[in-house]
Amino acid sequence: IETSPEKSFQTTLIGSSSLVKQLRQQIELYANTQFPILIEGESGTGKELIAKALHDQSKNSGQPFLALNCAAFSAELLDAQLFGHKKGAFTGANKDNAGFFEVCGSGTLFLDEIGEMPIELQAKLLRVLENSEYYRVGETQVRITDVRIIAATNRPLSQLTTVGSFREDLYHRLSVLTVKSPPLRDRGDDKNELLSHFQEALAG
Repeated sequence: IETSPEKSFQTTLIGSSSLVKQLRQQIELYANTQFPILIEGESGTGKELIAKALHDQSKNSGQPFLALNCAAFSAELLDAQLFGHKKGAFTGANKDNAGFFEVCGSGTLFLDEIGEMPIELQAKLLRVLENSEYYRVGETQVRITDVRIIAATNRPLSQLTTVGSFREDLYHRLSVLTVKSPPLRDRGDDKNELLSHFQEALAG
């Protein structure tokens, strides 16, 4: 599973190995469920591509697909990015701002590196998964979201729960459906198909 080196390249699941065939079957089976999906796999194995395939094959494919790397923001900024904020909620908040949960509508929100989400935000995400409710930062008005959550991790969340860095209840909510993203070394001749794909794309 690889993403294209150029944005203009089509992203697709390339390969004929049994692992990729099984992955395609899982995507088809899970695409239209509203349950959260957890994608597990090493870095560089195409977890975001799997998430996009799940979205594209769903009945809500016409809605937004938004991706957010949980490791790329401080806790305060990640809070505001996800849930939005009210004007004056913190320094630099010069106007009301909608977060990803609001902008995404009935689409898919892909939370990459979910294991890096600060523990204080995990309770807020759990509330969303339990009853679809959230608050903008600095606001008391409850809001409802219809977004579908797909999370990804390259770290074993079950182990993170044992050391207290990831909530066990959130882990169980996220892992109702789990997809494994296999590394290329386990996929036999898929590497040759990928090589041909990228050679044709670069030549064209």
